[in-house]
Amino acid sequence: MDIKQRLTELRSLMEREHLSAFIFPSTDAHQSEYVAEHWKGREWISGFNGSAGTAVVTMNSAALWTDSRYFLAAEEQLRGTEFKLMKLKIEGTPTIPEWLGAELKDVRSPEVGIDGTVFSAAEADDLTLQLRHQGGITVRTNLDPLRLIWKDRPALPDGKVEIQPLELAGESADSKIRRIRQALHTDHHADGMLVSALDDIAWTLNLRGTDVHCTPVFVAYLLISSTAVTIYINKVKLTREVEAYLNDLHIHVDDYQNVTKGLKDYFEMNILMDPNETNLTLMKAAARPVIRETSPIPSMKIVKNETEIKGYHNAMRRDGVAMVKFMKWLEETTRDATTAAQAHLSEVSVDQKLTSLRAEQAFFRDLSFDTIAGYEQHGAIVHYEATPETDIALQPHGLLLLDSGAQYQDGTTDITRTIALGPITEEQRHIYTLVLKGHIALARAIFPERTSGTQLDVLARQFMWREGINYLHGTGHGVGSYLSVHEGPHQFRMEWKPQPLLPGMTITDEPGIYLPGRFGVRIENTMLIVPAFESEFGRYLKLDPLTLCPIDKRPIDCSMLTNDEITWINDYHQKVYEQLSPLLNGEERAWLRDATAPLNPSLPQSQRTHLHPE
Repeated sequence: MDIKQRLTELRSLMEREHLSAFIFPSTDAHQSEYVAEHWKGREWISGFNGSAGTAVVTMNSAALWTDSRYFLAAEEQLRGTEFKLMKLKIEGTPTIPEWLGAELKDVRSPEVGIDGTVFSAAEADDLTLQLRHQGGITVRTNLDPLRLIWKDRPALPDGKVEIQPLELAGESADSKIRRIRQALHTDHHADGMLVSALDDIAWTLNLRGTDVHCTPVFVAYLLISSTAVTIYINKVKLTREVEAYLNDLHIHVDDYQNVTKGLKDYFEMNILMDPNETNLTLMKAAARPVIRETSPIPSMKIVKNETEIKGYHNAMRRDGVAMVKFMKWLEETTRDATTAAQAHLSEVSVDQKLTSLRAEQAFFRDLSFDTIAGYEQHGAIVHYEATPETDIALQPHGLLLLDSGAQYQDGTTDITRTIALGPITEEQRHIYTLVLKGHIALARAIFPERTSGTQLDVLARQFMWREGINYLHGTGHGVGSYLSVHEGPHQFRMEWKPQPLLPGMTITDEPGIYLPGRFGVRIENTMLIVPAFESEFGRYLKLDPLTLCPIDKRPIDCSMLTNDEITWINDYHQKVYEQLSPLLNGEERAWLRDATAPLNPSLPQSQRTHLHPE
């Protein structure tokens, strides 16, 4: 069934149900960023497979909203369908309620449908309010049309759950549950809570799974009261070892579908349900007074303990070894066009090569996301993923943007390197160096404890802003400990994100510039927030790079760099060499020695700060 047929089936159902429109978000019943196949309804109805986006269908039109990471990919994937691309945060783009208000202005008593199990309570409430202001449009929340029209819809995943051992987790599940109960009592006067977010459940219980691509979580709910804990999960997912583990923790096991009954039978005086993490259907099912507050778990999870930090360092060393082996191989394979052609070098093949090198490393479990290997013009597609249809051959010239990462059982990695495969243009050199300057400026930041990432974001953008250049994605996100590669709520981002930065948090530093149809540049390290010093004005923090991998020096315009920037690069490369060289063979060590050799800092200052070549 193609997109046209799917829309026909949907509209027939909408007509029977007297609905004027239906909205499909990208989330699942747990408000996950990445979802199991069962919940990819937005992708099924529209054909767009990005991780973020919302599809809206009326009886006569269809549109899809997504952010700048996916503009180019969405244009390609929506071509030939009814769906019109709506570019978020671009002037002139209407909101979904505004668009529906215009589309349905001539419809008598319009009603819009949403599936309340995949909309958070907060989003559903906001949508209902905004649609009411668009001429009194009402919202129906109890229909899942996909259950009726998606005939071959994948079942809920049933992968086995496994225990994350204490020697890697660093804190027992018992201890975490005690801390959660204490936070509920002290901060919210709550007797218990429903935990919906899959990574929060995995972290709390020191369990991992395989239900979501590249993210080691499992589908479940967790109900915590003052005296009991119940996990709602498909029991086929539990091995005898995990059953015994849960029994030792005195955690009751009930079927996944019984969570609604569990909320109705809940016996405490009140219950905390995070409106941004709990779907509307479950929020409505609660029989006791609901405290609509932020879950205390994310703020616990994002501050890593000493064991987790040690695991990150170990995982980053192994990941760095894989990256060095890969970069050495890539350089040797792209020395000339004949060699590259003989090796069948392409975006897909470099992805496969890097994955195979990571798979050789101890504790490797999976990728942390699908590799982004974008050569030349494909590098301008922020979340490009090469397929057999889009794959292009690599040549011994130009830039390859390579954003990749792995799930090791002791840590999650995320790294981007933009690599010169041979001669590059002066424009590419200039853009590359602007991005590098932004990366270094943020990496060198020293800031008061509890500063927000929004307050630091400008450091990475300042040099490109001077030239009228910007990027619309965030500059950095948290990274889980063998969990989601995107972990919040802390971020580096232009939009206001109030979460304070604290020691023990991980966060990426990844500015980028993208010139559609030409090339893209991004440079990313995963960083650890650590103490810097204390003064009479309080405690100050800094960013310590966890990622260990050379930054390609060949595209750098050294005349644009200051002494301090050159010193940072040289210090970072010295750390990379010291950490990785003992783990490499002689040839690999020699390659790394050259790749991390110091930049020449002897150029006059005036030449190294000139940002606008004549």
